[in-house]
Amino acid sequence: MSLFEIISGKITKAVGSAGAFITAGAVVLLWLASGPFFHYSETWQLIINTSTTIVTFLMVFIIQQSQNKDTVAIHLKLNELIACNEKASNNLVDVEDLTDQELVILKRFYIKLAQTAKDDNEMYTTHSLDEAEKNQQEKFLFKKKRHTIKDAK
Repeated sequence: MSLFEIISGKITKAVGSAGAFITAGAVVLLWLASGPFFHYSETWQLIINTSTTIVTFLMVFIIQQSQNKDTVAIHLKLNELIACNEKASNNLVDVEDLTDQELVILKRFYIKLAQTAKDDNEMYTTHSLDEAEKNQQEKFLFKKKRHTIKDAK
């Protein structure tokens, strides 16, 4: 683990606490209370503007690093769940590395799967897309066969 990871982890944990919020609120109140003493000057206003800008600028990088680490950890956990489930599609492992166009194609796949499940009127049944299409074809052939028999009578 790099020094930046260690420091940013500690800072993220610290600034995400109630104590950090109370401290920040107290600093703002102290700044407000000092307004009359500094005659609400431009320098007085510049102090809070500059301070908050610097803190915000630095926190963006620290929070982003922490968020990136959390995202990778979540993806790894999800990949493990997919990999250990024999009925889950391994095609979804590392789906986060797909291009936007590939994600759109995958989304269409799941929309089609959802529509097929909806057409089955079986809300709690799960299928792969291949299974769902096969089931739909079998139902269509069964209905067609049934209508053919009815028509023959």
